Amino acid sequence: MNIKQDNIRNVAIVAHVDHGKTTLVDELLKQSGIYHEKQQVEERVMDSNALERERGITILAKNTAVMYNDIKINIVDTPGHADFGGEVERTLSMVDNVLLVVDAFEGPMPQTRFVLKKALELKLKPIVVVNKADRPNARPIEVIDEVLDLFISLDADDEQLEFPVIYTSAIQGWASTEANKKGENLVPLFEMIKNVCLPPSGNNEKTQIMVTNIEYNEFIGRIAIGKLQNGSLETGQSVSIITPQGEINKQNINKIYTFEGLNRKEVPKVDYGEIVAISGLHPINIGETISSAENPHPLPSIKIDEPTITMTFSANTSPFAGLEGDYVTSRHLKSRLEKELETNVSLHVSQTESKDKFLVAGRGELHLSILIETMRREGFEFEVSRPKVIFKEIDGVLHEPIERVFIEVPSEFSGTIIEKLGAKKAELVKMESPNPDQTRLEFLCPARSLIGFRSELLTDTKGNGIINHTFEDFQPYKGDIPTKNKGSLVASDTGETSNYGLYHCQERGTLFIGPHTKVYTGMVVGQSTRNVDIDVNVCKKKQVTNMRASGSDENIILTPPTILSLEQSLEFIGDDELLEVTPQNLRIRKVQLDSKKRIREWKSKQGK
Repeated sequence: MNIKQDNIRNVAIVAHVDHGKTTLVDELLKQSGIYHEKQQVEERVMDSNALERERGITILAKNTAVMYNDIKINIVDTPGHADFGGEVERTLSMVDNVLLVVDAFEGPMPQTRFVLKKALELKLKPIVVVNKADRPNARPIEVIDEVLDLFISLDADDEQLEFPVIYTSAIQGWASTEANKKGENLVPLFEMIKNVCLPPSGNNEKTQIMVTNIEYNEFIGRIAIGKLQNGSLETGQSVSIITPQGEINKQNINKIYTFEGLNRKEVPKVDYGEIVAISGLHPINIGETISSAENPHPLPSIKIDEPTITMTFSANTSPFAGLEGDYVTSRHLKSRLEKELETNVSLHVSQTESKDKFLVAGRGELHLSILIETMRREGFEFEVSRPKVIFKEIDGVLHEPIERVFIEVPSEFSGTIIEKLGAKKAELVKMESPNPDQTRLEFLCPARSLIGFRSELLTDTKGNGIINHTFEDFQPYKGDIPTKNKGSLVASDTGETSNYGLYHCQERGTLFIGPHTKVYTGMVVGQSTRNVDIDVNVCKKKQVTNMRASGSDENIILTPPTILSLEQSLEFIGDDELLEVTPQNLRIRKVQLDSKKRIREWKSKQGK
């Protein structure tokens, strides 16, 4: 018989990127008295990862807990981007309730749809938090209507449609139950969590925890995190670890921790309904069940959406290999990717025919680019190929991943975008204008059409286009899609770039590098104005004679180079190119560095 733990509320906070959920968690922590009066607390304290702070997005789901009167509220801050859906899906299985944070001006956005869909499938109790209600252009009433439409479109049941609503300003630290009335603090939100949110239920008969997260501590090893669904746990207790394949091994628990603010508190015993961290179990992985030693019962495994994008990771083979990184061999690369698999459940890694190359599959370009950026900051040096979509055969028919794409552009550019995506086999599903100057477009589009499209969108809309997309499903192959071949400017010599050499190359395209940069033969130094690759000598120096002085080089005016970010580099590279990633530089290069061999290979392909 299931009994409720009335003094606990397990709540996940979900939202679209930049709708303020991490800031809201900050305020809940502050107003619950977690910090002492004079303690200095940085903003977005839950975004502890350096990449999260730089990009202003949540990548890793994190746990915290606050006390309100006699109620303990376990809070999980989840990522807002669909590429980190593996994090969302795992963490939602730990909670019974969800706070859906929506911007009071923007309303529900693509990622709002994604995270809410997952929450409704798990039958979680929703509370809608209309945040940024202090904005001068806020439209809270209309936003609630849009949220209701979203719930209906996601097949919410009658109980879920009766969602309570609260209006907040996370930045100012207040909540109100009335749309146009400013509150004084977050007490109304705390009260709503206490009175509306469901307490966890379970039984004392059999111990069951699904491991939904893994952390690593250099002193105590792996720490398993999950919600104790049933039963109780004690320090030193003997338990069974059950893998998704049904294998069972018995181990003893070393220590048990619960969450308290931003810290963990060691406890001797814990009952069902609590979110706990457990040390001493090794090996232990995400998706495994911790159950009683005498009577092991596995929990249903967590369903994670499949990867849709794949890239090849390989050891660096460029002429500059080994000069800038600490970890450069394929052995280092393999062990690092295997370590990532332990915590990144939506990532797949497989060995190719070559021992030095690994096929890495993820949820999207952002998912993989975050992994690449993390690895280069750790001192790794490697090469990656152009992202490719994963095709599947279903009942003998080739299927491909389809994305639901949401684009917001100034109205004058909407025709251009519709035409461009139409040529890429995208289907226009919805078109609306929130105001005369803006148009919102919704498409169902093959995922392969979106590789490199973001930069095209920004060019076509003069930097004013906004794109978001979420995985829809696999559909029958849509046929060949014409691709615009963009040629590259390829360095013909190894050396250091000169003003003179760059000056004579800049009329042939857009340069990616400036003067006094070391380059090698076969390295891509810019984008060609034509649809073919052009070999250029960017290291060329002016011939010095008694008629010409080298000093006149200083009068040369160079166009500032376009420095590509990691994401832009991944969008730019072609099938015959690689991105060389080191802690200090990103370099695009040809797979075949020798220009004569490249031409011979190209001619042989044309002859086939």
